[in-house]
Amino acid sequence: MARELAGYKLDLVSVQEVRRDKGGTVRAGDYNFFYGKGNENHQLGTGFFLHQRIASAVKTVEFVSDRVSYIVMRGRWCNIIVLNVYAPNEEKRDESKHSFYEELEQVFDHFHKYNIKILLGDFNAKVERENIFKPTIGNESLHQESNDNRVRLNFATSKKLSR
Repeated sequence: MARELAGYKLDLVSVQEVRRDKGGTVRAGDYNFFYGKGNENHQLGTGFFLHQRIASAVKTVEFVSDRVSYIVMRGRWCNIIVLNVYAPNEEKRDESKHSFYEELEQVFDHFHKYNIKILLGDFNAKVERENIFKPTIGNESLHQESNDNRVRLNFATSKKLSR
């Protein structure tokens, strides 16, 4: 994995479905791999690959749950917060989806508005080319039809996130 990341010259990458039973940090080539624990069935979990050249900027790495984590880095003028999420898929119960988005909103709103916030991950949402989502996903979409999780992506629109 580290060779692939280096080939693309990526400094920070978020990953989902890490499937570890404990959290930790592992060295992988020129990267540190920070990972949180998944659930009791060795499913879910999120993580970050972080290149050594930006490692000194890291202030905090936090694994909130098996679906939400973040890393806080020192920027020149403000902190940069990178949130990593793995939303429940379409087949999960509505309560599970609602709980996930409540947790995400709580974590997102925890940080001062003057920080730079970057939201990465898998939202398990199919979004067709609807005008309301253009500021968030752009003019192109891979999907001809939306799924129910598309409605839950209103989080991105309500927070005025853009691509």
